[in-house]
Amino acid sequence: MGAPDRAEVVRSLRELVGEGAVLAEPHELARYEQGWRYGQGKALAAVRPSRTEDVARVLAFASSQGIRVVPQGANTGLVGGSTPDASGEMLVLSLERLSRIVAIDAVDRSVTAEGGVLLSQLETALAEQGMMFPIDLGADPTVGGMIATNAAGTRVLRYGDIRQNLLGLEVVLADGTVLDLMTTLRKNNTGLDAKQVFVGTSGVFGIVTRAVLRVVPRPAQRATALVGAAEGASVLQLLSHLEQHLGDVLSAFEVVSAESLAPVFRYQPRLRNPFGASLPPYTVLVELSTTLPADRVSLDDLLETTLGAMIEGGAGEGITDVFPGKPAELWDIRHHVSESLRHEGEVLGLDISVPRSSMPSFVEAARDLIAPDYPFVRVCDFGHWGDGGVHLNLVWKKEDAPRPAPELKAELQPIIYDLAVTRFRGSFSAEHGIGPHNQAFYDRYTPALVKEVCGLLKARLDPKGRLGTTRLG
Repeated sequence: MGAPDRAEVVRSLRELVGEGAVLAEPHELARYEQGWRYGQGKALAAVRPSRTEDVARVLAFASSQGIRVVPQGANTGLVGGSTPDASGEMLVLSLERLSRIVAIDAVDRSVTAEGGVLLSQLETALAEQGMMFPIDLGADPTVGGMIATNAAGTRVLRYGDIRQNLLGLEVVLADGTVLDLMTTLRKNNTGLDAKQVFVGTSGVFGIVTRAVLRVVPRPAQRATALVGAAEGASVLQLLSHLEQHLGDVLSAFEVVSAESLAPVFRYQPRLRNPFGASLPPYTVLVELSTTLPADRVSLDDLLETTLGAMIEGGAGEGITDVFPGKPAELWDIRHHVSESLRHEGEVLGLDISVPRSSMPSFVEAARDLIAPDYPFVRVCDFGHWGDGGVHLNLVWKKEDAPRPAPELKAELQPIIYDLAVTRFRGSFSAEHGIGPHNQAFYDRYTPALVKEVCGLLKARLDPKGRLGTTRLG
């Protein structure tokens, strides 16, 4: 089948879903063609259905015409999986108009939302009911996008990722078939948990149009502190101690190296630096949270006394500083790390996970591996040590580099990924999912049998291979 006739496709889609639901002019398509960090292509058109039935009609039409489709949520992904390729023959199916929160159930502690609902919308609606959805991210993705990438964030330690917070979903397959897996059940041991087939698979098996998500009571109080540590081993010792003594209320454990923290205070002068001129090698942001009111138990007092007892009792060797602070102010520091590093020069951001016990040795091994051949590159690491995740950023100034940034990034990326996967049995994509930006590494590291199974699923759910730009099998 040859290239689709653009004018005819646009006319047919407008007949199916309405004039205003289809965009075809270059200035209209620009924002659908450019990813947040990676991914830039050219779209045949963009269609924005507002009902599941319309998604089904669009996909059935695209299938009959041999048109490839890329689903798109908020387009905040970091691996290029939500934008069309350069052919100009892919249809962007945006979920932005499937944006209704259908129901909030306080007894089942669930929310039913359409695939285009933004995380910020969920937060606002649930806050009014005294609840929250426990995925906390720097971006503002859609429900469908979070499911497609198995989003996680800063509080996985306490609440888990999307897989652990998804109760049910509705998905439209490539031929327009609607698969109803909507349920609020928390216990269902009747064989394959089919909904999980669509989690973390980049939308290539089907497009999520509705979901039932687990929600949790909103904490009545939070307590936070910045804790300085002299080395990675001290960070792990702190984590173990807090989990043993405060495990029921420990909700976040974020770690930022001095190389990553210094730019925050350099470029964000409004943020207070409690450490002064000399930053510790590692800074840990510890958060406790509970639904109990402060008159029952004070988390501020609990955190302070626990850390104090740890240091005085000799278990806190390597802990250099403890600075309690207001949660909003301390999280503001953490959330400005990525932005501040970009002011330092070229940044290659790598999303890695390794076993928690291996984190210090992995970061040290990365530094040792990079230093001899790339002395102009700084390793700036930060992230979710509590769940084994680290954003390993390689940073350098353009004027110091012997080769253009694209060449250097192409050299450095496989060096670190190979270290993480082969030596430390980790993951080259802890949170960001799979897309064109890291497809080659999925192909390299994924076991052949896993790819074979994914290929069989793809052949059944999308036999013509029309959905997405990612290959899982």
